[in-house]
Amino acid sequence: MHIPDGYLSPQTYIPLFGVFISAAAIAIKKVKNEVSARNIPYLGMAAAFSFIIMMFNLPVPGGTTGHAVGSAVIAIIFGPWAAMLAVSVALIIQALIFGDGGITAIGANCFNMAVFMPFTAYYIFKLFSKNTSGKSRVSFAAFISGYLSLVMAAILTAGELGIQPLIASTPDGKALYCPYDLSIAVPAMAIEHMLLFGIVEGIITAIIVNYFLKTEPTLIYAFRNRDKNK
Repeated sequence: MHIPDGYLSPQTYIPLFGVFISAAAIAIKKVKNEVSARNIPYLGMAAAFSFIIMMFNLPVPGGTTGHAVGSAVIAIIFGPWAAMLAVSVALIIQALIFGDGGITAIGANCFNMAVFMPFTAYYIFKLFSKNTSGKSRVSFAAFISGYLSLVMAAILTAGELGIQPLIASTPDGKALYCPYDLSIAVPAMAIEHMLLFGIVEGIITAIIVNYFLKTEPTLIYAFRNRDKNK
């Protein structure tokens, strides 16, 4: 799901970079207020976890790749703003050092996997957990939040790629950037993530959330935040 260089036009990657920078500035302030010094090592481990899990990626037709991300579980345990910073750090290191994802596409990749996905996962989990800490309900909520958030992020990525022939082409209609339109990009990305990567994301999310539910339930941000609002 890492978009490489040359597949997004400036009309796409510049605004997305601006949105990501603005969101990151807010996230830094939020995390300073919400994450205690005691939990900073956990957040560092979360960034490392996301980095490692995203390195196991497979090529997907349409010029990008598919993989699990880890955004959902980080958002549930540490909050979506903290997840945004953790996953962004992983994505930026991957792009700058390992060439996984384009330099010009850093803003787009961070927006898709570190902004859109954590917030989507967090609110899906809140919706399906239904204000309970019961193991079966939490497991289902964690799985579905991981699954749906990854699939939706993949479709968003496909949309960004698929609109390129429409917004950036030569006078004779030849695409300047991604050559695949929405009819190719969306099914290619959606099917792969619905049938494989989304399931992996959901399983990983459920397993880790259940572990924290047993060992460190007070650490789970989604429950802590819920209790404050009662």
